[in-house]
Amino acid sequence: MLCYGEGLLSSLTALLVAVLAFSRSPALACLLPAVLYLALHLFSLQPAAPQSAQRVLRPRGAAARIAHRGGAHDAPENTLAAIRQAAENGATGVELDLEFTADGVPILMHDETVDRTTDGSGRLSELTFDEVRKLNPAAKHRLWSKFQGEKVPTLREAVVESMRHNLIIYFDVKGHASQAVDALKQVYLEFPRLYNSSVVCSFMPDVVYKMRQADGNVVTALTYRPWQLSHFGDGTPRFGSSWQLRLYMLLDVALDWSLHSFLWRLCGVSAFLIQKNFVSQDYVRYWASKGIQVVAWTVNTFAEKSYYERVLECSYITDSLVEDCEPHY
Repeated sequence: MLCYGEGLLSSLTALLVAVLAFSRSPALACLLPAVLYLALHLFSLQPAAPQSAQRVLRPRGAAARIAHRGGAHDAPENTLAAIRQAAENGATGVELDLEFTADGVPILMHDETVDRTTDGSGRLSELTFDEVRKLNPAAKHRLWSKFQGEKVPTLREAVVESMRHNLIIYFDVKGHASQAVDALKQVYLEFPRLYNSSVVCSFMPDVVYKMRQADGNVVTALTYRPWQLSHFGDGTPRFGSSWQLRLYMLLDVALDWSLHSFLWRLCGVSAFLIQKNFVSQDYVRYWASKGIQVVAWTVNTFAEKSYYERVLECSYITDSLVEDCEPHY
């Protein structure tokens, strides 16, 4: 982990010292942290009720096994078949990616394009639901021959299928904050059971903040991977230019500090979803002291799963419930 300390007090103290060093003004050094503290106090959102968060994040009081994109190694990702397969393989829940077609239909899709997972091509923002519905989301999966006839599902279809199998749902929102919040509000309105069986999570704090504003009963979580702005999930730099890469690495440090210092409090989250390589017993204890649950991703070997369940007692997201596999980025 880049940086995490004793929380808000240490952050404000550091800010006071920095302002004093640069401005040489004790008044300004005291005023700025005070204004920020007051703003944080005024605009911070309360998290969901602890009982609801506990039911969602640790059902039956134990670490949860969440199938990443429905279990992308075991079945075509973000499909109804994946949800059914996850339930059959013993998953506690499923993580599903929310995206939108050009005509505003909420569907399950991880990428902004359909190229990687289907037999089609193009950006979702340029494809209507009818066009997306004609595509085969199993076309490029390693077990494609076992999953004939699959269609890209709507958000509602995925919710109904997940509830049929009593699975916890992690709604992973990729963007379109206002549009996503509106779609999720309708789903929670139609299926109130989701308040005790789902969590809305995102890498984007504005999504989580708007969801908490829209419905304070929804359990929410921030998702994070250190160096996410400057590097892809496999560690490859996002930029060929060295100055641009260094700039975004500096932004990564700022994001890390912000998330661990005040954004979690501002957004009123109940959980922190963190890439597995940065999880430790100290890290789990750090968040537990703040009433926040840690959920690790993507935990793909039996040895890792045993460690998370028995030592860390920490829920995790995995690409496969049946065998070791490489992570699906």
